[in-house]
Amino acid sequence: MKIIVTTFVSASLAEVWKAYTSPEDIVKWNAASADWHTTNATVDLQPGGKFLSRMEAKDGSSGFDFEGEYTHVVVGELIAYRFGGREAQVSFAAEPQGVRVTVAFDPETIHTEEEQREGWQAILDNFARYLSK
Repeated sequence: MKIIVTTFVSASLAEVWKAYTSPEDIVKWNAASADWHTTNATVDLQPGGKFLSRMEAKDGSSGFDFEGEYTHVVVGELIAYRFGGREAQVSFAAEPQGVRVTVAFDPETIHTEEEQREGWQAILDNFARYLSK
């Protein structure tokens, strides 16, 4: 069973796609809370290409690499990837007032499904706020 989170962004599809896939933008929005940040991001957006986001607590107490491999990319529509033995898919749907971004991902076993949903939703909410500035 996948966990699904979604957000709506009042921006063009081109702006949303660029902000979601550009390392320069990812480091500005990719965090679940104000006390975390992404210090580095790399993206090779093609099937077989790798990605990495270095996520760290701002106080330096902990950090981890969120990394994986893209399995399918349709520019402006879909990004599918594998990470840590799991899979996720991000879809982009243009609507009259902006873009709906939906992420469906395999849950892990350490945190509850609700904790995972809340964390991934918080990151998507940060993404929407970043583009509304």
